[in-house]
Amino acid sequence: MAVCGRRNHQSVDPESPSTIRRTAEFRVDQPLPCLLNLCLALQQVLVQSSLLVLVLVSLQQQIWVLEQQRDQLLASAFFYSSVSTLLQSWLGTRLPLIQAPSLEFMIPALVLTSQQWHGNSGTASTCRGRCGEQDKSVPHTDLLRELQGMVLCAGLVQLALGLSGLCGLVLRHCGPLVLAPLLCVLGFSIYREAALLCSDHWGITALAIVLMVLLSQHLRSWFLPAPLGVLRYPICRMVSVLLSLLSVWGVCAALEHLGHFRPHRPSELLPTSSPPNPSHAAPWPSPNSTHTAPSLRPNSSHIAPWPNPNSSHILSSIIQDDLYLAPWLSLPLPAAGVGLPLLSARGMAAGVAAALAASISSQSVYLLTARLLGAPPPPAAACNRGLCAEGLGSMSAALLGGVVGVSSSVPNACALGLSQCGSRSTVQLAATLGLILGVSPRLTYLLTSIPLGIHGAVLSVTYTVAIATGVTYFQYTHMDSGRNIFNIGFAVFMSLLLPRWFSLQPTFIFTGVSSLDVLLQSLLTLPVFLVGLLAFLLDNTVSGSESERGLNSGVMVKGSQPEASRVPEYSQQVEAVYGLPSPVKRLLDLPGLRTVPFCACRTPGEEDAPSPQETAELLAGRADPRGTGT
Repeated sequence: MAVCGRRNHQSVDPESPSTIRRTAEFRVDQPLPCLLNLCLALQQVLVQSSLLVLVLVSLQQQIWVLEQQRDQLLASAFFYSSVSTLLQSWLGTRLPLIQAPSLEFMIPALVLTSQQWHGNSGTASTCRGRCGEQDKSVPHTDLLRELQGMVLCAGLVQLALGLSGLCGLVLRHCGPLVLAPLLCVLGFSIYREAALLCSDHWGITALAIVLMVLLSQHLRSWFLPAPLGVLRYPICRMVSVLLSLLSVWGVCAALEHLGHFRPHRPSELLPTSSPPNPSHAAPWPSPNSTHTAPSLRPNSSHIAPWPNPNSSHILSSIIQDDLYLAPWLSLPLPAAGVGLPLLSARGMAAGVAAALAASISSQSVYLLTARLLGAPPPPAAACNRGLCAEGLGSMSAALLGGVVGVSSSVPNACALGLSQCGSRSTVQLAATLGLILGVSPRLTYLLTSIPLGIHGAVLSVTYTVAIATGVTYFQYTHMDSGRNIFNIGFAVFMSLLLPRWFSLQPTFIFTGVSSLDVLLQSLLTLPVFLVGLLAFLLDNTVSGSESERGLNSGVMVKGSQPEASRVPEYSQQVEAVYGLPSPVKRLLDLPGLRTVPFCACRTPGEEDAPSPQETAELLAGRADPRGTGT
């Protein structure tokens, strides 16, 4: 279960869950050398910042956000994401996962704001002769509180899914034909948004992509002696994203100083739009600025449309140098500047849709990370704990003023695949750095000064790893089967077609109950939810043999193959990666916590696991060719 260092040349069975190995120097539970650990943690922080910038650009399209407010928003996002990361690494799956605001929350949020605009516009095409419900709608001044209520509700749903064990149970029936299309669509889900960031400067973006490919692939076997000269590490591969980002950032700074390059602001990449009515504006509060009106886009469910090269600034007044506005220290306080989250029927409906999509995305990221690191598939109990940790993280984000919930970051997980080096200590150090950035908006200003084209390059390269990993699952199935060909093609195509069609028909769904409209519209415009649902239903309802479906390949969640858990080496690996800390184990062993709902977070048969002495005796017995060793 080693994940970083020299290759293991032992002859192994690639289909055995206990022998999926990549490298042999460091394990998930083993700390790395200090300097290497710091470099990898900084790389994770920079990859996370690319995703956060993308979320901020998406927010700027939904709700007008001043350029000088980005530092405060980015700092707040770093803070509650780091809190959720620490919960995930200590109480959750225990995989080296970074938590970040999820793009699966953006479409339900946009549907919610669109319904808010429609509900108060009172147009005949929207109301269809039934505009009486608009009088009961939430005032527009409470839009941000309603979005926070959506995040709070989503966190509660994620927590309930984890405690109930439902997602862990579903994962036991998710074979390669479910995971493959899910990971592929998850990787394709941001190509529009990545193209928006890349349009900042295609030359800079191309340079960053070429450097990342060169360092992570062509120079992946180039070793640099360690300080003590005892060990050798493939530095170019392990910190390929960090070296590429810093190099291109330095080139951009030099060109900007010489006057040959000017990075674009996010508002310059977004198309020009204005509020339909100033009275319909929902302000975005800031500790150092007055309220500013948002731009609501009622007829689009895309997070970020294709950029308009002739667009101008959305905001009429932008401070050119906002460094002095960012304080050195600003502690995130509960409900700072906006008030407590507002729970409305529409907000709760959007929260349910966001929670379902984010849960599907996170479960796929758990399996993606385990596969990239050569670790055993996560047991159902670890997946349930992971959802519980994410639910707590989303709830804390809502209480701290966040309008987007958190889930496991896809680009950060894919960065582990590029570096082929993942350690729990790395993400914990990255979370500590994120907490420091979260209380210092002036430090986060350095991250907002990175050109958007570099962020687009980072996301473009990392998300390709998710697509490629999804394709690798096809090797475990019978791909010449007509059943499999149809199921995969239908699930992928429909998950891309339906969101596009429903985004062009925002008023097609009308049940007379606005909260139900929000729920259905959100679910039908979420590609990750649709591909997960369709692939799961088709794979489990259309008849097919286990070998045809790839169910006997050993890549599924532990629990569907009870014989695997009886292999001493496999049980030891699972315990090393997914085992809880001793204090938490003792807490869960209390009699009152062995029943519902906490039983879903405990691995079944933990008390029956072989002791280290028994394991050593079994290994010794298996090592004796005559079978007489004890």
